[in-house]
Amino acid sequence: MKKKLIYITCLTIALFASCKKEFLTPESETAVATLNYAQFSTVGRIQGQVLGLYAGLRAGDFYGSRYLVYNELRADNFIAQSSNSVTAYQTYNYTLGNGAQEVTDFWASAYNTINRCNLFIEGMAAKGTSVVGDAISKNYIAEAKLVRAISYYSLLQLYARPYYDGLGTKPGLPLRLSGNSVAGNYDLARSSVGTIYTQILKDLNEAETDLPLTYGTVAVTNVTRAHRNTAIAFKTRVYLTMQKYAEVITEANKIVSAAAPFTAATGVPLALQADITNVFKTPYTTSESILSMPFVSGTEVGGGQSALGSYFFGVKLYSLNPSGIIGDPTFTAADKRRSFITVSAGLPYMSKFPTLAAAGYADYVPVIRYSEVLLNLGEAIARSTNSVDARAVALLNAVRSRSDATTVFTVAGFGSSQALFDTFLKERNIEFLGEGFRSPDLLRLGLTIPGKSNVDPVPPTSTQYIWPISGAELLYNKLMTDN
Repeated sequence: MKKKLIYITCLTIALFASCKKEFLTPESETAVATLNYAQFSTVGRIQGQVLGLYAGLRAGDFYGSRYLVYNELRADNFIAQSSNSVTAYQTYNYTLGNGAQEVTDFWASAYNTINRCNLFIEGMAAKGTSVVGDAISKNYIAEAKLVRAISYYSLLQLYARPYYDGLGTKPGLPLRLSGNSVAGNYDLARSSVGTIYTQILKDLNEAETDLPLTYGTVAVTNVTRAHRNTAIAFKTRVYLTMQKYAEVITEANKIVSAAAPFTAATGVPLALQADITNVFKTPYTTSESILSMPFVSGTEVGGGQSALGSYFFGVKLYSLNPSGIIGDPTFTAADKRRSFITVSAGLPYMSKFPTLAAAGYADYVPVIRYSEVLLNLGEAIARSTNSVDARAVALLNAVRSRSDATTVFTVAGFGSSQALFDTFLKERNIEFLGEGFRSPDLLRLGLTIPGKSNVDPVPPTSTQYIWPISGAELLYNKLMTDN
């Protein structure tokens, strides 16, 4: 029955009482397996459902942990210390089949979140807008669209060929934009990669229009719920993935000043933290944290084998690869980001998410940070002009210098535009180590995934370059085709 209901959402209805931390993950009042318009009858119930959308995104099988884990383990920065298939070993060594747990569970979790968003949007149109009013309704629906966009983007990074391969013409995903609240009705053919990206950008553009500039002075809400700058920031990621560099520049310039120190002049005042370690410790609500998934010790935790900190530091399932980015000489000993590397029993581990099981693995999980926007913009400027552009180098320096004052990049120091492109990719590898960027960065550029330990490299022509389609989807969707 579980598989038959993979697209049926269970909307978590929670009473939203304030913006305090203890209400980020409130207790459920009720749960429904169908679209029950009674759940849109009060302001409190509607607000609770908005938080439920983020709860879907925050699930352990999705952005609460495993999306980041899978995209790291597919690449070259980690070495397995266990061969437990439950903890992503098949992802690590490229032995996944259609029925593998990570393949089926991630697909189900992402589509469950999409279905939550679809049902919520329909419920607001039918009843909710009349309860909360048009302005607030637009805000809430915009949040649903942004969560749906993130969900579809995340699925594309694992289950579909990169955009550059055929410029979006390759098979993508079933594009589900209507809520599914009853068993059945699963048959839907795959839309192209380009069609899915078009929908993602449509959702993000509409979200940008209807999201609030800020949620006032409550920092935790500005970090854990989408605002206008969240939609803009995520568009820079999407366009970079599509190699549409002019569009990256257009979007990023909305929230990045012309010169250093780079900041956002409107909306939530985004800026880099002077000390990167502040981003990854209490209270997790920095000016750099554009959107994060909150976990509060004693309230809700990213538990057990689904916890991000468990993989890389708590249970120590995967150590850092000495031949990966931590072994690169440009990642200098003076770099503050090396403080996220901890040696245990002679092996290096990533301690960026250090809260252990006893404290509930309660580290916030970053979805997007301001440093990414700066690097997206800098890389896009360099690639679009095919030059060693001075502003691109300044953006690169902004991210590097705040962690490593001993390294300063200069225009004259790059012998070619390709050298600058390579440096941006390397800087991303250092800056976002453990945050789920390495595999998508390689795939968007059509680069070979490097080997590690006893695992061979994976070229872009290999069937292993992307995941197989979920076996459950193939079983219950008669129009679905495999990769």
